[in-house]
Amino acid sequence: MTAPVRTRSSDELIHAEEPVLAHNYHPLPVVVARAEGTWVEDVEGRRYLDMLAGYSALNFGHRNPVLIEAAHRQLDLLTLTSRAFHNDRLAEFAEALAALTGLDMVLPMNTGAEAVESAVKVARKWAYEVKGVPADRATIVVAAGNFHGRTTTIVSFSTDETARSGFGPFTPGFRVVPYNDLPALEAAVDETTAAVLIEPIQGEAGVIIPDEGYLTGVRDLTRRAGCLFVADEIQSGLGRTGRTLAVEHEGVVPDVLLLGKALGGGIVPVSAVVARRDVLGVLHPGEHGSTFGGNPLAAAVGTAVVRLLETGVFQRRAAEAGVVLRDGLAALVGRGVVGFRSRGLWAGVDIDPAIGTGREISERLMREGVLVKDTHGSTVRLAPPLTITDGELRSALGALEKVLAG
Repeated sequence: MTAPVRTRSSDELIHAEEPVLAHNYHPLPVVVARAEGTWVEDVEGRRYLDMLAGYSALNFGHRNPVLIEAAHRQLDLLTLTSRAFHNDRLAEFAEALAALTGLDMVLPMNTGAEAVESAVKVARKWAYEVKGVPADRATIVVAAGNFHGRTTTIVSFSTDETARSGFGPFTPGFRVVPYNDLPALEAAVDETTAAVLIEPIQGEAGVIIPDEGYLTGVRDLTRRAGCLFVADEIQSGLGRTGRTLAVEHEGVVPDVLLLGKALGGGIVPVSAVVARRDVLGVLHPGEHGSTFGGNPLAAAVGTAVVRLLETGVFQRRAAEAGVVLRDGLAALVGRGVVGFRSRGLWAGVDIDPAIGTGREISERLMREGVLVKDTHGSTVRLAPPLTITDGELRSALGALEKVLAG
């Protein structure tokens, strides 16, 4: 008989990665092997409450049964055709997503960065063909502290030196202004401006929420200036903030909406540019594409995600549980927390640096059975699956209180 293959331990697997994987990440020392709902389990069987949800890719929980069923059903039929042919799942996906967002047309892609890159191309082409900007002079205004991805074009307009250093020369055509500063934005917009590209809430920066009226101001300014408002809702969208989209908190409808992460249900990478017909209508065959963009498996899962959101259940859950999260964090201010920002089930928590860095706090929480992610020094991000119970949420807050108390 063949001897059974011995499962490697967490330590062995972590060490095995060292010589064969590029060192572009610094994960917490936990090796996840199984997951369901809001919980994950490592190879030794230790359980952890997931308070990150794959940066919002797992909004509906790990292995959501509705989404898993949709994927299984499609796997038995058809997974890929490329866009050289039509497939029977893509029309329903595009129809459902357009209806959910109140926009007209969908450009399906795979990753969030691809959606952003696609939006940059579309905005420039729209500027030349519709607005009349002279060739190769289009500009796009973005906000400092942004995080839109890590391609060379995207890091060209990042203000994070870790993301930029060593990757030049950079792509021209972008103007960076402070976030949440309408006068600075207005000063940067001129006749060459194709679009203003912002996150309605800046996630990687630490869940930075702009002042009330900022998004309305951006919408009004772009309309007056005759340029596009492109809202990157790859993290903030699809239920995370208690609404389907974060822009809905101000009743704003952008010209172009970027979605990803949760659109694939944590099963397959799915992203999309959703826009007005006159904007996406500038693309013609051969000008842009993706072999896997709009594949049948992605379309099936994406459609199932939209159907979940159509019920409003997840948005309401994020709003209701968000009150528990906000109140729990408020009780910790002055007790190790120096400040926080939250909207729905999303929070950036600033830890007293005297207690520890964000990384150190994350490691201590891991030992208490709670998984989070640090960002920018002593800030910790919380973004659990929208399926989390009040009890689970209070348990995570209790673990944070314990860690902060030492």
